[in-house]
Amino acid sequence: MSIKTGDRVRVIAGKDKGKEGKVIKVFLKKDRVIVQGANKVTKHKKATQNQNAKKGIVEEEAAIHISNVSLLDSSKDTVHANKRENANK
Repeated sequence: MSIKTGDRVRVIAGKDKGKEGKVIKVFLKKDRVIVQGANKVTKHKKATQNQNAKKGIVEEEAAIHISNVSLLDSSKDTVHANKRENANK
């Protein structure tokens, strides 16, 4: 997998198409990544004894499949594209 934690990526498919963000976490076995600010979902959290825990309705980032993001070039802010050897096929 070419995308690692801390890389800048752009979402290329789905409801957040076009958004850019930093990779927070990578799930290698599931081929999924969590991108900061993309694919927000609402979760209902139950109150616990921990005073610092979030409770109520909380928005969190959910995982996105790795095929739906593309790596951004840090110097030019352009998207890496895979080039085919035989384009005339």
